[in-house]
Amino acid sequence: MNRLSVAAAAAAISLFSVMPARADVKLPRIIADSMVVQYDRPLTLWGTASPGETFDISVDGRRKATVSADAAGNWRAELPKLPLGKTHTIRVADREIRDVVAGDVLLCSGQSNMELPVSRVTDAWADTIEACHNTDVREFSVPKVEAFDGPVADLSGGSWRGATQANIPAFSATAFFTARALNRATGRPVGIIHASWGGTPVESWISEEYLAPYPLERNKLALYRDSAYRARIKQLEGENYHRWNTVMDAADPGLNDSLPYYSPEISTYQWSTRALPDQFMLDWATDGGLNPIHGSHWFRRDFNVRPDQAGRDAWLRLGCLVDADSAWVNGVFVGNTTYQYPPRIYRIPAGVLRPGVNTVTVRLISQHGVPHFVPEKPYKIVFDKPHALYGRTEPDEISLDGTWHYAPGARMPEGPDMMFYCYLPEVLYDGMIAPVISYPVGGVVWYQGESNVSEYNRYPAKLASLVSCWRAANGSPQLPFYVVELADFIHHSDTVERPAWAAMRRMQAAAAQQLEGVTLIPNEDLGEWNDIHPLSKLPLGARIAAAIAGAE
Repeated sequence: MNRLSVAAAAAAISLFSVMPARADVKLPRIIADSMVVQYDRPLTLWGTASPGETFDISVDGRRKATVSADAAGNWRAELPKLPLGKTHTIRVADREIRDVVAGDVLLCSGQSNMELPVSRVTDAWADTIEACHNTDVREFSVPKVEAFDGPVADLSGGSWRGATQANIPAFSATAFFTARALNRATGRPVGIIHASWGGTPVESWISEEYLAPYPLERNKLALYRDSAYRARIKQLEGENYHRWNTVMDAADPGLNDSLPYYSPEISTYQWSTRALPDQFMLDWATDGGLNPIHGSHWFRRDFNVRPDQAGRDAWLRLGCLVDADSAWVNGVFVGNTTYQYPPRIYRIPAGVLRPGVNTVTVRLISQHGVPHFVPEKPYKIVFDKPHALYGRTEPDEISLDGTWHYAPGARMPEGPDMMFYCYLPEVLYDGMIAPVISYPVGGVVWYQGESNVSEYNRYPAKLASLVSCWRAANGSPQLPFYVVELADFIHHSDTVERPAWAAMRRMQAAAAQQLEGVTLIPNEDLGEWNDIHPLSKLPLGARIAAAIAGAE
């Protein structure tokens, strides 16, 4: 290299060393590999970069746009819609997004009946679930985040996942069956943006601007704006629960006698007997049918195992219990659940069951309400698949209905209260909806209302606020909403809560009738009186999909 070349090279190196490094162009989490984009809307991309930075966007190797970030470092681009029928690769500066397809995109949100995963409904729909492998159905699950300081710019995690056997159990059941049916009806891919959180009221999902007409809700949120205050509440909650459980365990004879009550060797001679599951108020659960007896309760039942059943893997089905439970079979711990709603399905390992008489022991813990075994649920030992209960096979099983032995454990005051910040107004809109609401979608599926039954008269106005809020933020004034009617729930003998649920359904219907572009999805007939989370998510999904397809 001659002297001139060396000098030029040195100058170039010196110049490069003082130039600012090109900042990475950043994309939000939801714009990622395997995403589904709305087939009849412009391809919309956004993100951040260095202020004023200019870069290219290409689709399938062809440059489609040159974009510049604004003075704040934000950028947004609308490109022609992607064609159906193939996968696409999008390149944004030096970022590549692969396996992108065009189809129908649904924002599916609400509380626990939307959150309920496919794994919880396999009792009823195992054959359908096991037969499904369809990567044209994809879900993006929005992480659960409460935000108290305004809308967050992006999500903390999440990815697009296809409906494979490994992924399906974690999908929202309502959303999955809707997407599956819609894909079958149209032949188009379906993308689910799933953002839900059990127990949350409608106001948790509405932005600050659209909560302006609701001073009660605004002031409720204001009480908890201070992060240090919230942290102190949670610290005290943890201490309260620790003390409550420590006192209960120390006072429980079933844990502190010479033989624990779950030991197969313990005698139940002095235990009383109960026919379980009882349907209504239980004498062991209340003082004269009035005050619930909180604390721990012990139940034990003997059952016979045939020689051909002994030693095999099996599942203990304990229906649903109020509130929490731990279970043992022949003194071997097989599982526990910490709250009342999930079905109890506990695996009994091979070798635990023996020929002849065996025992199952349940320690039921009541913190709130009336402790009980929920009636008309499965209580049995099942030797085939744990969901083989609804006629799909002839399962090999042992019934556990009937007479159980009962002994009281430790009597306690009602369990400590718990503050759920996710129930506060606005916090889920800011934490979970704001980061994804710019994503073009074909419609919103909204399954919520259970937590607003106590104030059903205020629900139509709040639902209208949510619809207006989301449409404005999405930039789609006519964005279709599909509102799922609350399912039937609570026994016919109830003269207080059951009428309130019926009134809430009327409010949902009235709101849907008054709001343009809002469709009510009938669901009352798919309910179960003894379960706030009915299993009939497949026919519900078919109804939602039919409404969406019929609106085209």
